[in-house]
Amino acid sequence: MRTYDVAPLFRSSVGFDRLLDLLSQAERAEATGAWPPYNIEKVAEDEYRITMAVAGFTADEIELTQHDTALLVSGQRKSQESERQYLHRGIAARTFRQTFNLAEHVRVTGAALENGLLTVDLKREVPEALKPHRITIGGMQAALGQDNAPAQIKGEAEAA
Repeated sequence: MRTYDVAPLFRSSVGFDRLLDLLSQAERAEATGAWPPYNIEKVAEDEYRITMAVAGFTADEIELTQHDTALLVSGQRKSQESERQYLHRGIAARTFRQTFNLAEHVRVTGAALENGLLTVDLKREVPEALKPHRITIGGMQAALGQDNAPAQIKGEAEAA
């Protein structure tokens, strides 16, 4: 496992705080091992799916919160199993908190919990005003906006 020290970048860059924080966060997650384990897959051109292994948690013990470009998935067991005596406990029941950084215009379209796997469906929906649009050459818009003749005021045109 390679580790990179990004501290010198903090000292010599301005305005890249978010990027450097992401690098530091990724390095810490890799070193500690992200729990619960998860997959991120691209389902279609603008559709994605996050699948998390959350065995032992019920739907009411898991909370999904999207705030701007961050998706927070957290889980906390509500029931106490103190009456059980375990000889071996291999299924983790600890609380978790996982944050996913989303691109702009990505929103959660659905979530489901089945067979111990939490699936979160995401979709990028760019507003029409921000999508690239084709501009025709020589059309009416070009003719109206590209006139280089000096503008004449009505009163001056009549006097001349």
